[in-house]
Amino acid sequence: MAELTDDERDTLKTGAFGAVYLVSNADPGLFSMVKESFAASDAFAGTTGLVKTVLTTGGLPKLPRDTPEAVEALVLPALRRSVAILTAKSPHDLEQYRATVTGAADRVAGAASGVDAAETAIISKIKQALATPS
Repeated sequence: MAELTDDERDTLKTGAFGAVYLVSNADPGLFSMVKESFAASDAFAGTTGLVKTVLTTGGLPKLPRDTPEAVEALVLPALRRSVAILTAKSPHDLEQYRATVTGAADRVAGAASGVDAAETAIISKIKQALATPS
């Protein structure tokens, strides 16, 4: 397993959890949030190796609570940096990270009342950020 620094682990975790947060908040609602949290947890727990270790151990990342734009301004660059980190240090885990994050985002979007336009738009931004390293 690749050795990642604490900062690199935090970046991967911020990107993944932040992506879920962005999708969840694209169509807010308390009951929906509970269902979406379980969907994301299942997606993260269902992965293996380095990706599972990073996403399921330690504390949760600190995300801004000001505005959705502030979260997006943190999360999308974190996803791009995550791609760069994994490309450099653990390229065999990159596709799994991408699949886990996009899978979690898709599951969160579909967990409550179906996927709406706002969720589709943020998922598109997440996939774009995962496609290109910073």
